[in-house]
Amino acid sequence: MKKTVILILLVLSTKGYSQFAKSMFSKDPIINLENWQKQRLYFGYYLGFNSFDFKFDYKNVVNQDIQVKKTTGFNVGVVADLRLQEYINLRFEPGLYYTKRDLYYPNFTAQNDYLREVNSTYIHFPLLLKFSSLRTGNIRPYLVGGMSTTLNLSSNSKSQDDNSQQKFRVKPWTAAYEMGVGIDFFTEYFIFSPSIRGMFGITDELVRDNDPNSPWTGNIDSMKSRAILINFTFH
Repeated sequence: MKKTVILILLVLSTKGYSQFAKSMFSKDPIINLENWQKQRLYFGYYLGFNSFDFKFDYKNVVNQDIQVKKTTGFNVGVVADLRLQEYINLRFEPGLYYTKRDLYYPNFTAQNDYLREVNSTYIHFPLLLKFSSLRTGNIRPYLVGGMSTTLNLSSNSKSQDDNSQQKFRVKPWTAAYEMGVGIDFFTEYFIFSPSIRGMFGITDELVRDNDPNSPWTGNIDSMKSRAILINFTFH
C-alpha cells in the first residue's frame, strides 16, 4: 500500500512538472494571465534569503583586514507595483530582513576582544524601477534597480556602552543602491518571479567608540553594508 501511494505521488508530481514545462517552454504555449500586467497597480508578497557583508575603509594602511564571517539570513515582505508604461514599472518592496555577521579583529588574543557578533533586524524600504523585456510566451525577464533606505532595529546606537564593554554599535538608518535581474513566470493562477539583487551601502554605518583611539573603531574611516538578496515573489 505504501509503495502504491509513493508511486501515485511520483506520477502526479511528474505530470505536474511536465504540464508546467509545457506551458512555459513549448513553442506554442497557452498564454496565462495575458492582461494581468496591464493593470495600473497590483500587489504581491515575497520570501527569500540574504547574505550580508561589511566593506571597511581605513584611515591608515593595515596589515590585516577585519574579517567578516557571513551567514544566510531570510527576507519577507510585500510588493506594490505601479505600471508607468508597457516596459517600465515602479516598485515599492518594504520588508523585514534578518541577518548575522561575525567580525574578527586582528591583533587580539582574548575572544571578548577579537570577536564581535553583529545581529541585525532590518526594516527595508526599497524603491525600484523594473525594466521588463518583451514577453515571450509565459516568460518575461527583467532588470531592476533603484535606491533603498533601511532601519536597523538592532543598532545599539543609543547605548552608552561601546566595544570596551563588548557592545558593537551601528547607526539606525542607512542608505544603499540596488541592482539585479529576475524573470516573471506566468502560471495559470499567479505570477512567480524569482530575482537576485546586489545591495551596496553608500552611507557609513559605524558608531565610533567613546575613545577616539579605540583599537576597534579608531582606524576605521567607513563601514558600509553589502548584500546579495534572493527573493521569490508571488503576484
